[in-house]
Amino acid sequence: MTFAVIGTGGVGGFFGGKLAKSGEDVWFLARGKHLDAMRAGGLHINSFEGNWIIPPEKITGNWNEVGRVDVVLFCVKSYDTEAAARAMAPLLSDSTIIMSLQNGVDNEEKIQKIICRGTVLGGTAYIYSTITAPGVITHTVGPTKVMFGELSSARSPSDKGDTATTQKAAKIHAVMTRADIDTTLSDDIQSESWKKFVFIAAVGGMTALTRATLGEILAATAARDMLADAMKETEAIARAKGANLPENFTDHIFEALKKYDNNSRSSMYHDLANHKPLEIEAFSGTVVKYGRELGIATPAHKAIYAGLLPHHLKYSRGVR
Repeated sequence: MTFAVIGTGGVGGFFGGKLAKSGEDVWFLARGKHLDAMRAGGLHINSFEGNWIIPPEKITGNWNEVGRVDVVLFCVKSYDTEAAARAMAPLLSDSTIIMSLQNGVDNEEKIQKIICRGTVLGGTAYIYSTITAPGVITHTVGPTKVMFGELSSARSPSDKGDTATTQKAAKIHAVMTRADIDTTLSDDIQSESWKKFVFIAAVGGMTALTRATLGEILAATAARDMLADAMKETEAIARAKGANLPENFTDHIFEALKKYDNNSRSSMYHDLANHKPLEIEAFSGTVVKYGRELGIATPAHKAIYAGLLPHHLKYSRGVR
């Protein structure tokens, strides 16, 4: 299969890098200093699983150079979703699968509205990986997996696993598994996306707002309570939107956090510290919007949104 990675950052670079390492045909699209460094010396992936380098031959900033592909791993920041969806037309055929591995719960809908060819699958990635220098991705210890599947709106109750999209999804799952990627093909990817979103919308916002690690937030009662409130707000919205979540889901998250080293911050914090735009609209902004539509109070996320929006607006006007 031929893959194109749009957004060769911590998610796309790592998982695309594993596919390329396993022998799959993978193109990497990027821009700026990161692209320049990769074109000069390849993509360096430093991981607790081992280090490797992707040579520069299939690393490009020219979408037209790639041609039609079987699968697009769509991994750009959420605020770039519409622009990237419009730009990827040269990559698409009627049978191309676009797998969104972005943060947020509404990117797939945005992409499908823009593209004229191809089918969008829902997806979610769990990984601690980031660009630590131009041309270098560092992957640290933690959950490292991909979940993806067909969107429920794209399937009818009569589907029995024999559609072209279902068959293609199964093939992608097999290819990713051969590449030693922990991959799950989900029958309810929207609920899986909401499960992650309950966590990341709160943690992303709170680590950026407080400039503190998750452990420091958990150790301060007022901050811990606000983190819990933010999760519960998103949990309530997820249920109202039809997501299948375990009972007392936020409590389960807090129980699970006891098992991990919480000396970490979110990607949103790192974007803030590096004077970059934030995914605040996709996180707290989306929670506040849905809360308003559904009549669900979201005071914690309103505070996070108000606190971080000025930074996002300031730096989104500049060059990304």
